[in-house]
Amino acid sequence: MKLYQIKTSQKLPITIEKAWNFLSNPKNLTEITPAYMNFRILSGADKKIFPGQIIQYKVSPILGLNLKWVTEITHVVDKEYFVDEQRFGPYSLWHHKHFIKEIDGGIEMVDIVDYKLPFGILGQLAHPIFVKNKLKLIFQFRENKLNQLFGKL
Repeated sequence: MKLYQIKTSQKLPITIEKAWNFLSNPKNLTEITPAYMNFRILSGADKKIFPGQIIQYKVSPILGLNLKWVTEITHVVDKEYFVDEQRFGPYSLWHHKHFIKEIDGGIEMVDIVDYKLPFGILGQLAHPIFVKNKLKLIFQFRENKLNQLFGKL
């Protein structure tokens, strides 16, 4: 079993309250996801995140292929971190930790995603060609969008 990880870090010149209010609202995912992914929330985003929350999406990550993605918010510590885990979707495993902390002049966000691809050796072959770069582009888009919304530290 091959497990992959992506880790990103970003600093923003906003209060921890403002950062938490934005990040803990699932509806804001649409704004920080590239339009070409056709990301649509189907259900479960009517409240701020809480442990046990199930959120259903539709997403088209490759070639316009529509996929259903279901995540569960498994852990939440107010203004510190939350964890979402895929229950159904394109990955064999998706475990995404979102951390925020106060720093001089604003906040620092750190995301750590541990993931596993389906299809055994075929998934491993697809990783460096498709998946790894696609994830980097998605997180780069998010970083750019958050800098547009809140400024850069």
